[in-house]
Amino acid sequence: MIEQDTVKLLRECDAGIKMGVSSIDEVLEYVKSERLKKYLCDCKTEHNKLNTEVQEALDRFGDEGKNPNPIAKGMSWMKTNLKLSMHESDHTIADLITDGCNMGVKSLNRYLNQYKAADENSKDIAKRLINLEEKLAVDLRDFL
Repeated sequence: MIEQDTVKLLRECDAGIKMGVSSIDEVLEYVKSERLKKYLCDCKTEHNKLNTEVQEALDRFGDEGKNPNPIAKGMSWMKTNLKLSMHESDHTIADLITDGCNMGVKSLNRYLNQYKAADENSKDIAKRLINLEEKLAVDLRDFL
């Protein structure tokens, strides 16, 4: 049970990290504020560091990981592009990314509760990812 929950939690972290990085990549070219750009780039860097840990952990279990749900990713892409085409601004970007952070925090907490038997290392990774998402949402409040 421990191994099964560990792998499942790591897969969800993997998908969440990929979704977060993809979302940041989608908006970076539209950012006007250097401070906002720095927040996003720093967060992306931290996501990539966590992704390395997740991949190493999944490799130990012989697992390939998980990509974000294609429907969720497509809906996110459509929402981002629609909102930015109507109002291209740092406010819009902060709003979109904050929504994504909040959904990520909610999902990851749900998975932490669902996969209680996961090992402490994978729980720690999930908690650090949650903290990263929460911090970015707080950092972006000045732009809302």
